Amino acid sequence: MNLLFRSLYLLRPHWWSACLMMALILINSALGLLAPWPFKFLIDYALSDRKPPAWLLAWIGPDNFRLRLLYACAGTEIAIIFLHQLLMVWQTYLETRIEQCIDRDFRSRLFAHAMDLSLAYHDNRRSGMLIYIINSQGGAVASLLMTLPALLESVIMLIGMLIVLFMMHWTLAAVSFFVIPTLFFASRYYATKMKERIGRTKEMEGQSLSVIHEAMSMMRVIVAFCRQKLEHQRYINSAQRAIDARLGVTVRQTLFSLVIRMSTGIGRAVAWTFGGLLALAGKLTVGDLTIVLTYIEKVYDPLEAIAYTYSGWQDQFANLRASFGLLDTKPDIAEKPDPITVDECRGHIEFQHVDFAYEGRTDTLKDVTFNAKPGQVTAIVGPTGAGKTTLISLIPRFYDAVAGTILLDGVDIKELGLDSLRQHVSIVLQEPLLFSMTIKDNIRYGRLDATDDEIIAAARAANAHDFITRLPQGYDTPLGERGSRLSGGERQRVCVARAFLRDSPILILDEPTSSIDSKTEAVILDSLDRLMEGRTTFMIAHRLSTIRRADWILVMDQGRVVEQGTHDELLASNGLYRQLFELQNKQAERKAAARAIWSEA
Repeated sequence: MNLLFRSLYLLRPHWWSACLMMALILINSALGLLAPWPFKFLIDYALSDRKPPAWLLAWIGPDNFRLRLLYACAGTEIAIIFLHQLLMVWQTYLETRIEQCIDRDFRSRLFAHAMDLSLAYHDNRRSGMLIYIINSQGGAVASLLMTLPALLESVIMLIGMLIVLFMMHWTLAAVSFFVIPTLFFASRYYATKMKERIGRTKEMEGQSLSVIHEAMSMMRVIVAFCRQKLEHQRYINSAQRAIDARLGVTVRQTLFSLVIRMSTGIGRAVAWTFGGLLALAGKLTVGDLTIVLTYIEKVYDPLEAIAYTYSGWQDQFANLRASFGLLDTKPDIAEKPDPITVDECRGHIEFQHVDFAYEGRTDTLKDVTFNAKPGQVTAIVGPTGAGKTTLISLIPRFYDAVAGTILLDGVDIKELGLDSLRQHVSIVLQEPLLFSMTIKDNIRYGRLDATDDEIIAAARAANAHDFITRLPQGYDTPLGERGSRLSGGERQRVCVARAFLRDSPILILDEPTSSIDSKTEAVILDSLDRLMEGRTTFMIAHRLSTIRRADWILVMDQGRVVEQGTHDELLASNGLYRQLFELQNKQAERKAAARAIWSEA
């Protein structure tokens, strides 16, 4: 029930529309109760010789009473139906409006919360499952809430009809309700047994979506290795498991429907038989029997609706558990209750005995201590897996250190507001990540209030303006998913332009030239030299030739800073840095020799 109460809380912004909708439900329920009565008067007083009551005779008039009553009954029935349908249009509009608004609001909350969760959370979750929760299961709140008006209407109709039935003939009414215990216990049994099964089915359906999402994001690798059939088979296997689970649920839902329908069918048959015997014995008029049987028929409709709604909630509750489970996930990276706002940042970064480990691993970083002064270029080098990218990811708090302290201008970064900290950091990653929108919008992503002139200036500084203007649509060129319409070097220059536009005092360069050719590397390094001017810069590099501007070099190995100093100091120390430097020089000499041989050939 907690899930239901939490869902009801989302109705707060729409309370006025909800109250109006409830009023319409009450009126429509009353009209539904009135609908059979014109038929009773028609049978009892227009089609038989029974003496009409005085009030009816006074209203219709004694002249041509039966004919005029016939017309009056028909007109009243048309008026009731017209008014009922007119109010239903209004009620349906309100229901749809409330449902769509709640659906939008709740999905947007899930989306915003998912983006606030740490990278560590996303590293351990399949993004396809998150998409499934937000897109498919996120609509459960609105769907559940929109069953309440119909449920309320069914309850009101049930109570109203019970009152009328017991007033007219309590024995026949009591006989018709002997099936209620069967409906109650069938619904409880179904809800208890189906809870876990529906949850597992939803999880399998989410896994199928995850397979598709992963395949779409890895399409280049799939095509390159000719693995389309393998991925297709992966999806078929995953979808088949989901289908088998869904079929199991559907069979049980159908059996439950069979029990409900048979119970109400038996109830109707018993009521008809008992009512017919009463009419034959002269204890009920044909009109009274007609209206009683009509009410009994209509009573079973809300009974079935209540039973189906209660059982159908189990499917919605499975979605709600996943949705609220995501919403209840606490962000690993959280602000203090009163975070410090950074208005001016000099960019002085200091690591003091920092430790960090990913989930399921130990000593990813161990006792890291160094000092990066404002405006200083700090290069971070070392073998693959040494912890270089992890180290710089701690600066904007993509992850939090498990021990030690990181200071920005003398203040622990955990005391700072996340937005306040991150707006002072620009990042150029090894993989140039771009959105499918236009080049102009991708660059403007660095600062949303930037003018077109500022965007062009940033592109010029990044050596990107020339190739952009050669495109048919220039800065308005849409890039396709992940910037697929540009080459790797062009994408990287757009990312550098984005960092120029952000103009933050702290700059992080995570091997920005590792996947491009030497000619393009020279162009990008030229723009990066301009970008690094006056900023506290952290540059990760495998190729030591790219760190010529570094004022200080950190050498990492197995999560530790094993050496630090200037280029000359580290060469003189005859440690790991010297080994890496000499190894890369030998590799460069071999490549040069190979090129010379090929050129002679």
